[in-house]
Amino acid sequence: MTTTPPEAPPEPPPSSEGPRVTREELKDLGRISRTTGPDRKVAGVAGGLARHVDVDPVILRVAFVVLVFFGGAGVIAYGLCWLLLPEDGSLRRPLGLDDRNRGIALVGVGILSGLALLSDTFGNDFFPWPVAIVIGLVVFFVVGVLDRDRRVKPTAPPVPHALDPATGGYSPVAPGTPTVTPPSYRPPPRNPRRRGPILFWFTMALAALGIGVLGIVDLAGAPVADAAYPALVVGVCGAMLVLGAFYGRAGGLIFVGLVAALVLSLATVSERFDGEDITRHPLTAAEVPSSLDTSAGEILLDLTDVSDLAALDGKKVDLHADVGRIVVIVPHGLSVEVDAAVDGPGHLELFGDERGGIGIDDEVRHDGGFGAPELFVDAGLSVGEIKIYEEHVS
Repeated sequence: MTTTPPEAPPEPPPSSEGPRVTREELKDLGRISRTTGPDRKVAGVAGGLARHVDVDPVILRVAFVVLVFFGGAGVIAYGLCWLLLPEDGSLRRPLGLDDRNRGIALVGVGILSGLALLSDTFGNDFFPWPVAIVIGLVVFFVVGVLDRDRRVKPTAPPVPHALDPATGGYSPVAPGTPTVTPPSYRPPPRNPRRRGPILFWFTMALAALGIGVLGIVDLAGAPVADAAYPALVVGVCGAMLVLGAFYGRAGGLIFVGLVAALVLSLATVSERFDGEDITRHPLTAAEVPSSLDTSAGEILLDLTDVSDLAALDGKKVDLHADVGRIVVIVPHGLSVEVDAAVDGPGHLELFGDERGGIGIDDEVRHDGGFGAPELFVDAGLSVGEIKIYEEHVS
């Protein structure tokens, strides 16, 4: 007797409503694997995680890069996921972990990355890292070694089924009865990247509109910092990257955002060191400033024409700059005690005593003669030169 295999039931059409990933699938962390193929950028971690949560991998790649600068959380998360997650189609179990234990390990990765983020936010003493490392090693030993599935356990053969004409379903039958394998429904694979319009030119138009508005406000006389322009582009690109994770494609927005971030950094540094040259040539002790400060430029303090040197006795002058040069010219008959330091690359020349290098400091006392008034000078630079000398007499 021959049995004709029944026709497979028609596959239900995919629904366009509701989430494409169920809550149970999200909770099953053991099913995550690293992607392979042309869409893989480094190790496939972002692609695999994006497929699991059903978002565009671009948003997770950007998140990993951003979290690198917050306590190294991005490096910790990506590196450990690279170690724990298998590649698509691979039968190898990383570290010998089964799906259940791998899911537990991934939860631990999330906790560890979150602690790194909080530690960077609240200070390096927020969390006892040595204790965390010891606990992590113990957990790895228990989960990865003692509880390891060393071999796949054989399963019982499937129970034979045959078509029941009365019900139209499949029922268990006795061994030896001609049977067919019930067809199973396999839903079509989901593509986590939502296909939609390319957002690049729309983002560029939105950024150009914002820059035009800022320019109009700037020309109207309102205070607009130079860094506001690249900051606006960075903000627009970031917002559109988030939108592109759910609708549309990001296109080249990551590159544009990185370029705008670089310009923003340069503009911020430029504003930070937007200093000026300061020159003081006092004629009396009362006109000698107690402190002079600039971000970038030269500070020149010429004391050679001070008429009442005795009034300078015990006075202290603080001179500080981030990048530039500090010069002090001292008249005859004035003793000076100098404390000078350059934090970065620089040069010191204090009354003929010269030093150069990185992170240099020196204390020098210049004797102006018996009974001479004494002035205290504290000079500091981040990068540059400090020069203090006595006036030359021709």
